[in-house]
Amino acid sequence: MSAFWEHLIVAGAIFLAVSVLARIVDAALARRPLPPEAATRYRVLRRSVAAAILVVGLLSALLVIPQVRAVAGGLLASSALLGIVVGFASQRTLGNFVAGLLIAIAQPLRIGDRVEYAGATGVVEEIGLTYTFIRTADQTRIVVPNEKLASDTIVNASIRNRETFAEITVSVPLAADLGAAVEGLREELARERDARVFVSALDGGATLTLRAAAADGEAADQLAADLRLRAHRRLRALGVWA
Repeated sequence: MSAFWEHLIVAGAIFLAVSVLARIVDAALARRPLPPEAATRYRVLRRSVAAAILVVGLLSALLVIPQVRAVAGGLLASSALLGIVVGFASQRTLGNFVAGLLIAIAQPLRIGDRVEYAGATGVVEEIGLTYTFIRTADQTRIVVPNEKLASDTIVNASIRNRETFAEITVSVPLAADLGAAVEGLREELARERDARVFVSALDGGATLTLRAAAADGEAADQLAADLRLRAHRRLRALGVWA
């Protein structure tokens, strides 16, 4: 067996072992989740190690080939030219990779955080080596280069405390008894934490806002959906809606 294939098999075996180990750790974490900051560091580190092993293993295998080694030696002899070429060719990619590592260490945002970026609000779903994925309420994904996240202003609603609020609005006719409607909805939300019900607008019709605390963004989405059904049921029982 040639030295090229030996190097390639060793690199592949190491990469496979690391992948299997990562899957075992992932399965263990699924049963006992890490805190958001630890999970973010782990995922970025896992991808970085896997990518480094793959690149180093492939280069090591290629350098066994005499022709490739000769070309590599000639390029290394002109290191200044090589640095310029590589610098221009991979400036963006390396910048995004370094920014991903900085995000994992400094953690201005973490997996699961509810953030607002470029006017869109969503939950950080994944932090990759070069891109971060933000899931919006309609299940679309905003794919942002890590370099932009590391340099732009981000509104992070859960960086210190993951607790947030579920909030919905309902419209009722101006002819309705707003006092009775508000009181009935307050009774409906009596068991929720930090619940509030108030009249937020009187433009053509009355708008009632219902707000209650939730443990995190996903819990807030679920609670908001539940509040809509409960508000509809209570307002119909009060005769506000026919």
